Amino acid sequence: MLAIADPELDHGPRAEKSATMRMCAVSREVRPIDELIRFVVAPSGEVVADLKRKLPGRGLWVSASRKMVAEAVRRHQFSKGFKCDVRATATLAADTEVLLERFAVDALAMAAKAGQVVSGFTKVADALERPGPGAVRALIHATDGAADGIRKLDAIVRQNGGNNGHSAEVRIVNVLTSEQLDLALGRSNVIHAALLAGPASDTFLSRSQILVRYRMADEDRTAAVDKNSPI
Repeated sequence: MLAIADPELDHGPRAEKSATMRMCAVSREVRPIDELIRFVVAPSGEVVADLKRKLPGRGLWVSASRKMVAEAVRRHQFSKGFKCDVRATATLAADTEVLLERFAVDALAMAAKAGQVVSGFTKVADALERPGPGAVRALIHATDGAADGIRKLDAIVRQNGGNNGHSAEVRIVNVLTSEQLDLALGRSNVIHAALLAGPASDTFLSRSQILVRYRMADEDRTAAVDKNSPI
């Protein structure tokens, strides 16, 4: 049974473990918590995003949309929701996007440490040709990568039917820059990478999907990202 908590504020991360739905403070729409971002007030009085939903104190939830977070700042929704004067900077929406990007970079770094990432055009192309166990779960392109290389690797995915006869099983991820991929993988000039199956890879894909939602969702509802769509 779904648990819907107090629509205004939660009672802290420990008290809300059973909650699976929350109300967006801006739209007043009840959503699954995976489609929202929890915000708390830091000791300095500044509003910050709590992406892991673990920071202490009561939390206010906003749909995972850059436009919605900006609207919450414009309407002074954080002061209203927390019922006290708090500082929600004009750059909160942009700052939250940066945090989401770091969240994805950290997840990709963990996947690399777990041996679930292959990088470099030739190695990625070879990985895409290998069927069976260890097959590629997702193809990662830098957002600033050259169109020719992207086109060639995408063609391999289509030609090989996603390693297992279903091209939709290999997802296309295009959310991080080459510089961010370099940071995650600890090497320079990373443009393409292949994500192999594993728990750490699943975490990266989940965080990438949240980042896509945040960038693409409109002010009324969070954009759905189909599991088989490029992200």
